[in-house]
Amino acid sequence: MNVLIIYAHPEPKSLNGSILNILKEQLNLAKYNIKISDLYAQNWKSEVSREDFSELDADSRLKVPHASGISTANGSLSADVILEQEKLLWADTVIFLFPLWWYSMPAILKGWFDRVYSYGFAYGVGEHNDNKWGERFGEGKLQGKKAMLIVTAGGWQEHYSSMGINGSIDDLLFPINHNMLFYPGFDVLPPLVFYQADRTAKTEFEMIKQAIIERVNTLEVTQAINYRKQNFGDYTIPQMQLKPHLVNGKKGFSIHTKE
Repeated sequence: MNVLIIYAHPEPKSLNGSILNILKEQLNLAKYNIKISDLYAQNWKSEVSREDFSELDADSRLKVPHASGISTANGSLSADVILEQEKLLWADTVIFLFPLWWYSMPAILKGWFDRVYSYGFAYGVGEHNDNKWGERFGEGKLQGKKAMLIVTAGGWQEHYSSMGINGSIDDLLFPINHNMLFYPGFDVLPPLVFYQADRTAKTEFEMIKQAIIERVNTLEVTQAINYRKQNFGDYTIPQMQLKPHLVNGKKGFSIHTKE
């Protein structure tokens, strides 16, 4: 199996850096093929700009989806973006490793999605009609591949519970898991989240290590989150509303997950 790690932390001596080392060690022991995109080490350009689209006329207004679609179709996206897309197509499983900063991913990782998820690659794929609204949310170019998050958070686990002040960690990660990973077709595995990252003692670190070892050893059999697919009857098209009889008393993001 080919495994791509997208790593976003500026400090190699951080808990994230240690987790990356454990991941590499365990994936090698499992005889998986590994590639790593270390975004800070690569000095990844996070912002979308005109220089991403070489075919755009200097006097033309930058309409990002339009320019992105032309460059994707013509193979003229910037070289760093093309390389990351090639890695995604190579991978069977993609692991995103990052700290939770201000309830989301670091800006450099968000910029990776902004640039690598080009029109015609991750979105704008497939036909749009009364029965199908593109290939997304369970379909798409990355269909058949797995993805998962490994996230560190500074707060306590209780802070990220359903009654916690920060809100449920499942709700905080829903925009990433569902809207950024499931959208282009990934089967999304349950995330690994490690709390109190700046106060990890030896005992806690051993528990983190064991959790990572267990996930690596079960990577091929771990069940994906059972999100509802867009084009298979659960949603009205083109309104993209979940059909009322499927709500079953649920509220919030949970309505988009099957039992």
